Amino acid sequence: MRGGSVAVVGGSIAGSAFAGAAARLGAERVVVLERSPGHLEDRGVGLCTHNDRFDELVRAGHLDADTRRHRLTVRRWVARGAAGEGDGPDGCGRLLWAQPFPFHSHHWGVLWQALRERTPEQVEFRLGATVTAVGNGPGGGEADGGNGPDGGEADVNVPGGAWIETDGGRETYDLVIGADGYRSVVREAVCPQAEPEYAGYVCWRGSYDAALLAELPGGAAPWPEEQCITACYPGGQVVIYRIPGVAPGRTQVNWVFYAPTPAWLRLDGPTSIPAGSLTDQQVDELRRLAERHLPPYWAGLVTLTPRERTFLQPVYDLAAPARTAGRLLIGGDAATVVRPHNTSGAVKAIQDAHAFELAGRAAGSWAALLTAYDRERTAAGRELVELGRTLGRAQVTAAPDWSGMDEPAMTAWWHHQFTGGGGFGGHALGRTD
Repeated sequence: MRGGSVAVVGGSIAGSAFAGAAARLGAERVVVLERSPGHLEDRGVGLCTHNDRFDELVRAGHLDADTRRHRLTVRRWVARGAAGEGDGPDGCGRLLWAQPFPFHSHHWGVLWQALRERTPEQVEFRLGATVTAVGNGPGGGEADGGNGPDGGEADVNVPGGAWIETDGGRETYDLVIGADGYRSVVREAVCPQAEPEYAGYVCWRGSYDAALLAELPGGAAPWPEEQCITACYPGGQVVIYRIPGVAPGRTQVNWVFYAPTPAWLRLDGPTSIPAGSLTDQQVDELRRLAERHLPPYWAGLVTLTPRERTFLQPVYDLAAPARTAGRLLIGGDAATVVRPHNTSGAVKAIQDAHAFELAGRAAGSWAALLTAYDRERTAAGRELVELGRTLGRAQVTAAPDWSGMDEPAMTAWWHHQFTGGGGFGGHALGRTD
């Protein structure tokens, strides 16, 4: 790669990680094209990283050890009390299980900013740059993963191996990396048959300053800061945890509410309804759902969320059957869309970039790099998607009768979900299987 040129389509977490990897591999020119014209650090969604996975990424040089994050130690699974039993003096419901939970939570924008700051200075970021098409050539291999007509490697070690088109015209690069999310234009060129598949339910999401918890009965006291809460009900659950605020020293509430598909939602393809776009009537539907199914304290926590901080994401699955074609490569959500139950989205994206960097250090040609990356990460992505489906069935679409669950039953139920495989929180970095 030394002396070559690389375009990265998408400038979020995956895009920043891939750009840094390409620069460290010696690419002379690395250009990141992000369609959003605004400040990505304003995105308020929360995410979690397993302690071991975070430490691995620090040791590998992708994150700083002092990256701002919030420590979690226990995940409390709760449900509404049975009729006549009530939900306890604090309204937090009946405890099903206090599960050890060795994770850190992050504000998406804060984690992205940490990655962005580690990106080498020579990387060029272009905001408001929409890529409308990509392709191989002139000089690149055909869009078949780099295989020649005799089954060997095609000659892809020539300049101008791939191109991108924007409003400014066409540009050629030695390599084009698609880190442009689940509606990826690069994936359409790599494997046009791969489309996100709707899982049959949605997640409402929201976040707000934790100071608002003072408005709840009991304030913030019923919810210790190290706890992640999972409040279960027939047909769904809500996962609640604190995350760092954008400003140091501030904390936000973050929640993900899995629920049946609203009657008004029309899916004409992969889509979401961003913050501020939901109507008052749609937000009222969410509030009624929370009040009907959740213990009172957690229902109140959800309904505190301002409309402009509430959005909706249909849940999708996608495991691209291939990650490379000629001089095109995909990673992050462009390659695999994993249900949030896995708690592995950010780790998956950065590990994709790490595998790309390791392949680049070992490879003697562009074709060898692409082949090694495709072999390693296609298999890992497929496993994560399958685990997400398993967790989705167990926790949402075919969940147990929560009224009959206690700690022994919860423990057995949890471990049954991982029969034959793991990956909760992401696979270990550098696994050898």
